[in-house]
Amino acid sequence: MFGPSFQSVDRRTFLRVGAASALGLALPQALAAKAAAPARSRDINVIVLWMGGGASNIDTFDMKPDAPAEIRGEFKPVATNLPGVRVCEHLPMMSRRMDKLCTLLSVSHPESGDHVAAVHYMLTGYPQRPDPTGQPANSLIYPAYGSVVSKEMGWRNAMPPYVTLTGKAAPYTGAGYLGSSYNPLTIKNDPADPSFSVQDVTIPDVVGLDRTKRRQSMLETVDAWQKQNEGPIGERNKFYRQAYDLVTSPAAKRAFNLKEEPDKVRDRYGRSRHGQSALLARRLIEAGVRFVTVETAWWDTHQDNFKLLKDSRLPDVDRWWSALLDDLEERGLLETTMVIWMGEFGRTPTVNAGAGRDHWGWANAICLSGAGVRMGSVVGKTDRKCERPAGTTHTTHDFAATVYKNLGIDGTKEYLAPDGRPILLNYHGTPIEGVLA
Repeated sequence: MFGPSFQSVDRRTFLRVGAASALGLALPQALAAKAAAPARSRDINVIVLWMGGGASNIDTFDMKPDAPAEIRGEFKPVATNLPGVRVCEHLPMMSRRMDKLCTLLSVSHPESGDHVAAVHYMLTGYPQRPDPTGQPANSLIYPAYGSVVSKEMGWRNAMPPYVTLTGKAAPYTGAGYLGSSYNPLTIKNDPADPSFSVQDVTIPDVVGLDRTKRRQSMLETVDAWQKQNEGPIGERNKFYRQAYDLVTSPAAKRAFNLKEEPDKVRDRYGRSRHGQSALLARRLIEAGVRFVTVETAWWDTHQDNFKLLKDSRLPDVDRWWSALLDDLEERGLLETTMVIWMGEFGRTPTVNAGAGRDHWGWANAICLSGAGVRMGSVVGKTDRKCERPAGTTHTTHDFAATVYKNLGIDGTKEYLAPDGRPILLNYHGTPIEGVLA
């Protein structure tokens, strides 16, 4: 059927370049992540609410009203629905939902100077520099939690396992040394935009559905020819077929179509980029995505900390975070979804000359909700100035061990680096007592 000139074309090049462009895809080789995953006894979803830049712990969930003015700042604490627990006055909606949170105050790490290093630490559980556990410095990029979930658990309902919703992409949300097969599907468009669409699940107008179907038919003909003449088809072609399935899937289109949501639900989250991203995260989890990261920015309040938090940051997150928890609970999804609110570090106890707070990794606040979490609790505490944890201190290795334990992922397993050396998934971390139910 095909002459010598066709046979001389490198099939791998055709599939990599021709097939992807023929289908109008920007999907990375991450489609290979649907390769067989082991059977699992736990099937917990994750939504990470990432506070890019580092939210102020002392002005949100770890306030110190009895500290000197230069430490306690301008905000007042208010009572919550959890006896004895107080939070910032500018989080009124979350104050009524503290029974849905486990507030973790005992995690500490030394990366206060560098956003990038701190992000790597918190999103992977691994440092890139020497740390208190004695692990040596190295330049290896480790996989983010979502990429590990992608590798271990695979696709579900023809939906990619890992999606990030971002305006300003944080570093180290990808697969690192695991390879691009386990990178997230990254959505950079603004879900609050009335014309919002997702390139990777939308066939470009210049291609059209009819042309896409013809090109898919051509690929199937090529596959049949190669199977007859060259033996079994490699795994690569399966991944392009998955790409085709995704861009033509009614379920995927529905999941990304926020216009299907009633106006009152969209209004409940708020029509901001972050609010609509949180709503989209719920829809994606409902459709079969396993891990969604909602990236928010910018919490790096070196100047005008109190004005920025009061006027925009806190009212925004208070609205959509509370809406997300309520929505998940009402739909029965909170029982199967763990929600994690965190950033790369907290902020300095002392207010600087610019009425701001600087980076501070030694004390942080992390909030967890949902599946497997002991909600309505506070784990750990900090000293009177919010400088360090008071009593037991936990590392990011411990935090990672806690996440992996809740997901049923064995942190003692080893992956292989590109040079073939084995690497522990979790570097001797111990799950933090009191966080998991």
